[in-house]
Amino acid sequence: MVRLQELHSRIEQGGPEKARQKHIARGKMLPRDRITTLVDPNTAFLELSSLAGHEVYPGDEVPAGGIITGIGTVHGTECMIVANDSTVKGGTYYPITVKKHLRAQTIAQENRLPCIYLVDSGGANLPHQADVFPDRDHFGRIFYNQARMSSLGIPQISVVMGPCTAGGAYVPAMSDESIIVENQGTIFLAGPPLVKAATGEVVSAEDLGGGKLHSSISGVTDYLAVDDAHALVLARRSISNLNWPRPEFPERSFKQPLYDPEELGGIIGTNLRKQISAREIIARIVDGSEFSEFKKDYGETLVTGTSRSSPPFLQHTPPSLNLLDLSLSPGFARIHSHPVGILANNGILFSSSSLKGAHFIQLCTQRRIPLIFLQNISGFMVGADAEKGGIAKNGAKLVTAVACADVPKFTVVVGASAGAGNYGMCGRAYGPRFLWMWPQAKIGVMGSEQLGAVMEAVGKTVGPELKARIERESDAVYSSARLWDDGVIPPAHTRAMLAQGLKAALGGSVEGGETRFGVFRM
Repeated sequence: MVRLQELHSRIEQGGPEKARQKHIARGKMLPRDRITTLVDPNTAFLELSSLAGHEVYPGDEVPAGGIITGIGTVHGTECMIVANDSTVKGGTYYPITVKKHLRAQTIAQENRLPCIYLVDSGGANLPHQADVFPDRDHFGRIFYNQARMSSLGIPQISVVMGPCTAGGAYVPAMSDESIIVENQGTIFLAGPPLVKAATGEVVSAEDLGGGKLHSSISGVTDYLAVDDAHALVLARRSISNLNWPRPEFPERSFKQPLYDPEELGGIIGTNLRKQISAREIIARIVDGSEFSEFKKDYGETLVTGTSRSSPPFLQHTPPSLNLLDLSLSPGFARIHSHPVGILANNGILFSSSSLKGAHFIQLCTQRRIPLIFLQNISGFMVGADAEKGGIAKNGAKLVTAVACADVPKFTVVVGASAGAGNYGMCGRAYGPRFLWMWPQAKIGVMGSEQLGAVMEAVGKTVGPELKARIERESDAVYSSARLWDDGVIPPAHTRAMLAQGLKAALGGSVEGGETRFGVFRM
């Protein structure tokens, strides 16, 4: 946790001190100050993937990937905010910057969140152009997404607070409403040097694409602001005029957990070999620590073990539990008064636990109840007995149920996330609205020790360098730096993050998919 806190503190500073001072000297607000001014007072900003870009480019630091994204409340409306940080490499787009921007747009589209772009960017980072420009999910996809979201009625608002060059010029040009800061914001397909080289014309940046030109002559922008603060007031006014639907659910009082969420860090520990009680985690994230466990007693006994003491709401659990019951604990609960279905696993998934999970997911899908996956998975059970018992087909039922569930899904990796178990517990490929990891969590096909054992079984050896690389690449910070998740969060913040995610997912006019199956026993 100390390592994570220090890392976040450095990242929040943005670019180097010299770049920050230069930014301020131009009369600009720092990007995080812009966001603070934009969102409603005393509301939380749900930042996404703040570790993006960390140690991804050797010798080239790109704090937060050069762009700040997250969900904030603006004039009472949950909005996706995308803010370029021009103190980081001039706000240019590295491959990780593009990926983070696109991820923000995906979240906005899935949850029907109005988008606010605080534009201050030099465009594509040219040394990385091969990984930024030509492919399907490169720079051009940003504008494609804007067009598609606007066609779906998801508002696109741009605030041009600095340069907006080349392809980046399409961000304000393709927005529903655009605001530009006078003598500061510029929009052009080619800047003055390129214009001179191409045509011989000598023109200043302001005359070529400044605020007055675009607000009074070209019509690219709709509002002219005198400075950053004024532009943010205008952006808030634009959101207030959206006539956007308010959440269907009122803000209600809710019970706090009976058990302190601050204890979660101690429960999980750093040794992932030690079994984690999923019920202890649930007790610290749900309202009133109230959890209605589904099919608690279902499962053929394989190996028995003794559970440690449970919270009072789970004290009816018999002292001798079979491993199947420990492997998956689905049930109903509430978080900030929102009904949720929780699937929490602890180690290996067996046939019985896979069937139980699939059944529960179908129930939640029929009832339009969001799903939360607490993932500590080492994979599906293997071996002759497991294969005879149909682990492949039964595991496939769980994976199919996860893939086809048309309700908001949220995943928190609290321990391990290994192999096909990642799929069965709603890994990134299965479309969770948000996926977070705890600091000590690990993700990979298998751990370095397991890899070594497999290689030895086939007569090969694994050197220390490969083992070290596998360990490094399974680390939560390594994962988050590459946007395999939406952030590494302190365990104690899990309840608050899930509550914000639920509010975002359920606050807009979300239309669920049609359930195409009845509930059946497997």
